[in-house]
Amino acid sequence: MLSIAEVTTSLVALGTCFFLWSLFGTSRRRLPPGPGSLPVLGNIRDFPPAGELEGPHWAKHKALYGPISSLQAFGKTFMIVNDIQTAVDLLDKRSSIYSERPISVFGGEMCGFGEAVSILCTTDKWRNDRKRIHTYIGTRSAVSRFNHLIELEARRLALRLVNFPNTFVDQLKAFTGSTILKLTFGYCAAPDGNDPLVAMGNTASSIFVQSVNNLWAVDVFPFLKYFPSWLPGMGFKGVAEIYHKMVTKYLESPFEFLKSEMANGTAIECFIGHELEVCSSAAEEYEIKWLGAALYGAGSDTTVAALETFLFAMTLNPAIFRRLQNEIDSVIGQDRLPLLTDMPNLTYLEAVLKETLRWNAILPLGLPHVSLEDDSYDGYFIPKGSIVIPNIWQMCNDPLHYPEPSIFNPDRFLSLNDREPAYDPSDLIFGFGRRICPGKDFANASTSIAMAMIAAVFDVSKAEDELGKEVEIQPEFTTANGLSHPKSFRCSILPRSENAAELIQSVLIDHPYDRDDSKKIRT
Repeated sequence: MLSIAEVTTSLVALGTCFFLWSLFGTSRRRLPPGPGSLPVLGNIRDFPPAGELEGPHWAKHKALYGPISSLQAFGKTFMIVNDIQTAVDLLDKRSSIYSERPISVFGGEMCGFGEAVSILCTTDKWRNDRKRIHTYIGTRSAVSRFNHLIELEARRLALRLVNFPNTFVDQLKAFTGSTILKLTFGYCAAPDGNDPLVAMGNTASSIFVQSVNNLWAVDVFPFLKYFPSWLPGMGFKGVAEIYHKMVTKYLESPFEFLKSEMANGTAIECFIGHELEVCSSAAEEYEIKWLGAALYGAGSDTTVAALETFLFAMTLNPAIFRRLQNEIDSVIGQDRLPLLTDMPNLTYLEAVLKETLRWNAILPLGLPHVSLEDDSYDGYFIPKGSIVIPNIWQMCNDPLHYPEPSIFNPDRFLSLNDREPAYDPSDLIFGFGRRICPGKDFANASTSIAMAMIAAVFDVSKAEDELGKEVEIQPEFTTANGLSHPKSFRCSILPRSENAAELIQSVLIDHPYDRDDSKKIRT
């Protein structure tokens, strides 16, 4: 991220140009309101300092400047969108001119994520990649073909939570990683959850968010990538070198595994295997390789954060958890485990899922958009090339849509006393317009069945210390790795009855582990 040394080195080179631009450029036309700027530096001092949560920082702009505000820094114009309707008007209804992504020199070029679907420019390749993903898992009907796989991995998650309850975050990572790796590469992860590809994918996902979502000096001043590493402020080059090695390994390992399995005739049917069977060139093979990486990277850590938030919220709100258990007992009973076909009948579970997504906006600022042409909105000028940042955190905490937003309250999404349900936060969380996540339905299916499984067979409560006293936790979050997670917390996860314990163990009889591909991966 930007350091003082990097900013100083860069601004000396471009200060005069920016000063002239700020005097005679877009300031002649009325930009959305924003804080006053300094000559040369622009609004650099208005960006959040390291360690401050970005969502709440930019949310202050709504009270000061309205639903959309602007800043100018580093020779660029930034638009902060703090309002649902404004985001819909610009990013959904005008998606033809707001679907571009900013060029990511650090994350894309230097760290190796340049071919990732989510940051590709709106080219034919990008459209083709999204079409392929959409065809495979982009609708509820398409996802339903994999219900058995998702349900099986959710049962195995329950088994691992019995065996390793104190490492529940690791088990959530194993659940999401195992599901996506099986679907994408036909890879069977290690039964104990300690799998090299799962770990590799989670690391790469974290690196992606850090390298693409954060503003690095070289993104602003690309010529810095040509400077020698020993110069002050060039520490990002060493970071990029380390990240690039990790990204390359993450890209190659599952792909080479699958190709080897296909050559040996032992491959399991999967998305990338199907794409390789109709592949006609080395260039297309490289494109397919990145499709696999995109599916894993986009779905792993975000689903983990949602499930971690669910456990966090249930620990803090035992009455809500009991109500969820009662609904599952009423609809499903206590003699079988939940299925994805049960989900339409679990209305309170759906409300809990929506409130989980709202209460902790996993990607607080989403991914930035770029305007492809000059535009105007509500009397304000939005110049071509503006970086448009949707403040998802603010939208999910807007009291106009969600009264008392800090309180975890699933009832806001139910039709009670002739009241309309609150705005569905999944329409915010998964992106806007042509950039909406193509794996949205798969992510929702995975998250909802895992929540249902946990509520069906476990009691979740506050952990106790050595003296038997409850360990208190506070509803606090961190974005240390780029995504919003609850701050580290302890909770108790125990089977709710002997019958529940037997149901959990039944997966070993119904679907015993018959394959472990982790030993085939070179670490």
